Amino acid sequence: MSLLQVKEVISGYGETEILHGVSITIEEGQIVTIIGPNGSGKSTLLKTIFGLVRPKKGQVLFNGQEITSMAPETIVRKGLCYVPQSSNVFPSLSIHENLEMGAFIRTDDFRHRLNEVYDLFPDLIERRNDRAGTLSGGQRQMLAVARALMLDPIMLLLDEPSAGLAPNLVTSVLEKILGINSTGVAILLVEQNAREALKLSGWGYILASGQNQLEDKGENLLKNPEVARLYLGG
Repeated sequence: MSLLQVKEVISGYGETEILHGVSITIEEGQIVTIIGPNGSGKSTLLKTIFGLVRPKKGQVLFNGQEITSMAPETIVRKGLCYVPQSSNVFPSLSIHENLEMGAFIRTDDFRHRLNEVYDLFPDLIERRNDRAGTLSGGQRQMLAVARALMLDPIMLLLDEPSAGLAPNLVTSVLEKILGINSTGVAILLVEQNAREALKLSGWGYILASGQNQLEDKGENLLKNPEVARLYLGG
């Protein structure tokens, strides 16, 4: 049984249709990257999966259950977390307080999980009492991911985690994502640094104009000259 299945989803905003029958499948523990030009519907797809946008048609199945149009607060309890590209931390709160906020629906003692997350992100420990608003762009992105991990999810939806970062920080962020995946967390990644993201990915999808254009193993997409010309900068 696949962990996540999106079946022929049609979705958008108001009368504007962005996705025109998109389908994707993700297996347990897999990293899957979605690439495509701006405006192709990548972020809309993540928001639709997470219940922030209601699909007009189609199905979303997670861990064997239909979650189509469920509220995000219900979906997150099922083990699926979403990290948006921006406005993804509480800038006036400390790093530690942000992580505690990430555990808001937990009813158990989450201190053990907090320590595990700090182990994954040692740079955050040193600044745990600093306000999140004082962090660099890369540090904010890592805090946002760390906060999502406080719920011990089965899968993460990550929207452009390296957007706007310097090249050396892009590498650091993607390495961190690979480390998270090594703990068993499946990851669906929308990423503008397509070449680097596909290197990490077992599978990749290309969206264009709100439709599936191509899917294949990440390594095969990297070797495809047409994909390289159109989406990877030659």
